[in-house]
Amino acid sequence: MGGYLGYYIIIGVIALVSWMVSNKLKSKFKYYSKVHLRNGMSGAEIAEKMLADHGIYDVKVISTPGMLTDHYNPAKKTVNLSEGVYNQRNAAAAAVAAHECGHAVQHAKAYQWLQLRSKLVPLVSVSSGLSQWLIFGGLILGLASQFGFLVAVAGLVLMSFATIFSLVTLPVEYDASNRALAWLKNKHMLSQQEYKGAEDSLKWAARTYLVAAIGSLAMLLYWALRIMGSRN
Repeated sequence: MGGYLGYYIIIGVIALVSWMVSNKLKSKFKYYSKVHLRNGMSGAEIAEKMLADHGIYDVKVISTPGMLTDHYNPAKKTVNLSEGVYNQRNAAAAAVAAHECGHAVQHAKAYQWLQLRSKLVPLVSVSSGLSQWLIFGGLILGLASQFGFLVAVAGLVLMSFATIFSLVTLPVEYDASNRALAWLKNKHMLSQQEYKGAEDSLKWAARTYLVAAIGSLAMLLYWALRIMGSRN
């Protein structure tokens, strides 16, 4: 049991930091939801205008249930805005709507990091479920044996795909936010106070991805050291 102490510590620290950042994001979103836009535009209208300004007319803006469930679907070419963004007319809604349209712009311009992430999606969806089973299977079989070691290494390789996906997600998300903020600023969509709110909201949203990437990398390194160290 003592050998897994490092594993439980990493899990605990990642969970705690993730919870803190997620809570901060929710509080920021709630706060900036009270900063109403002087132009009176809803999140959906902001999204539609940003798409039109970039010459994108084959992407639909639709409403999706839940809170902070906003996302861009490249396969269906839809900007999916949560209920708290689609109809609302505030700085937080403007930030999220523009950010998701940032992904649509990336798609239209064949942004390389988005293309790479899209290619990794089917691979990660399969490998993420198998990786830990193979690692634990290798540990049960015994890392000292050749077969047990190879099973664990196979799990490690599969886990690395999820880590690569998390790392590739960072430039994709930061770039989408940068595109969103640049458009909001250049088109004078927001007042100075509203813009600061949008910028702060997107900053905290990006940190959720940063925490996830660091956590995934830490977990991969932990198991790599544990498995490779058993052969020394």
